[in-house]
Amino acid sequence: MGEGKGASVKSAEEMMEILEAFDLVGTLRGAAVLAGCDHKTVATVVRLRDEAAGGVPGARERARPTVDPFAGKIVEWVERSRGRIRADRAHERLVLMGYGGSERTTRRAVAEAKRQWRLEHGRKTRPWTPEPGLWLQFDYGDGPVIAGRKTSLLCAWLPWSRFRVVIALADRTLPSVILGLDRVLRAIGGAPTYVLTDNERTVTIDHVCGIAVRNPRIVAAARHYGFVIQTCVPADPQTKGGSEATVRIAKADLVPTDHNLRADYASFAELEDACRVFCARVNGRVHRVTQRTPELMLAQELGRLHPLPAVAHTVCFGETRKVSEQSTISIGSALYSVPSALIEQKVWARADGDELIVIHLSPDGPREVARHPLTTPGRPSIQDEHYPPKPPGALQRVPRAQSAAEAAFLEIGPGASAWLTRAAAAGAGRVRRKMAEAVDLAKLHGPDEVEQALRVAADAGRFDEGALAAILAHHQSRSAQVIAFPAREASSLQRSTRAWEGFGG
Repeated sequence: MGEGKGASVKSAEEMMEILEAFDLVGTLRGAAVLAGCDHKTVATVVRLRDEAAGGVPGARERARPTVDPFAGKIVEWVERSRGRIRADRAHERLVLMGYGGSERTTRRAVAEAKRQWRLEHGRKTRPWTPEPGLWLQFDYGDGPVIAGRKTSLLCAWLPWSRFRVVIALADRTLPSVILGLDRVLRAIGGAPTYVLTDNERTVTIDHVCGIAVRNPRIVAAARHYGFVIQTCVPADPQTKGGSEATVRIAKADLVPTDHNLRADYASFAELEDACRVFCARVNGRVHRVTQRTPELMLAQELGRLHPLPAVAHTVCFGETRKVSEQSTISIGSALYSVPSALIEQKVWARADGDELIVIHLSPDGPREVARHPLTTPGRPSIQDEHYPPKPPGALQRVPRAQSAAEAAFLEIGPGASAWLTRAAAAGAGRVRRKMAEAVDLAKLHGPDEVEQALRVAADAGRFDEGALAAILAHHQSRSAQVIAFPAREASSLQRSTRAWEGFGG
């Protein structure tokens, strides 16, 4: 270790601990073990103390002979760039000026100049102490792509209790945002005094003299729920770092990537279920700052929240319709399907661009239940996922046993079902008698042999009397083994003449 290098990276407190350890044990290596450093560092600190005649040495600046002549220029660049200059760009300029040091030395010098600039010009902040029931923050994150369509994640949190809510949205239009905020507030159980978010067009329509001009529709919705909408300072993440952290955590868990090994979502409802599972998990575990679960802290914060109105704001609704028995609604004389579970219930429908969005007011708040491209009368928009599986039609009927005898016949195998279906279609006679005959043959020859014979009879259209037994016998004759006996001199197949003995005697 060079001159004074070991001590240059040590603070005054660390050097005092090293000196105390050395005075205790009296050896360099023993003091190094106690202080957790190298024995050469102990030697340097002890030598500096001796040179200072018993004084406590301070941390000396590290000497960089190659870059020190250019230190003034580095400080100038940092000042001009307001602490944003990149070290590699500074190194390229220094090389053109005759600098012969390494890029690593340049990076250290630039980092030190930036640190000094921030100490003088940087923003001075103090820890935020949130008040219960005062603030709610929310932000958006890009959700997974489902069926070729992008989704969004509305991520909200209460700073005091650290309670987080993530709602899946199909888009970021104003009605969808109000719908998501309604579900967030109902998941929390109340409304705070202020809601802080970013300056998107759904919230802020303009900036005048640095003052954000609110969207009048979001102001009306905020008044409906009893809170005041606020926006952060543009390009200043410190005013909403908590909500951005919620977005980062939610995306890392909910958006399928190679890191979380999550499979793609088959439907929007599956994404909503994943969001509920995520919220239950993060709100049920102990937070590292509060050392309590957000669920328990939310129970204390609820007393400071405002009560919610019984219904959501009308901006996220539209026209009311009653779902028919065929699980459809009519908008402009055009039919659109909705989930069959909503039959005889009231829903709201609104047009958004070239799409129709259907909303249902559930106990958890309004939620989107269907989305259709706009259509015209006579061309209904029907989605199969809104209906249960279709019952089998005339061509898809499958035989089902209605008695013990029928069950015994169908237990033979798929060939029995195929034979019965085709025999019934062909108008064969005495079907029950032939089914009983097949059951008896299965007991005698085994179900596999009879099932194969039934399949052949069905394919060939042989439903007459004795056809099954004939086919079965034919199969068995082909599979019978023939035993050959070689001819010998001692035994002949020719009949003997013993019967002629004594004839005519």
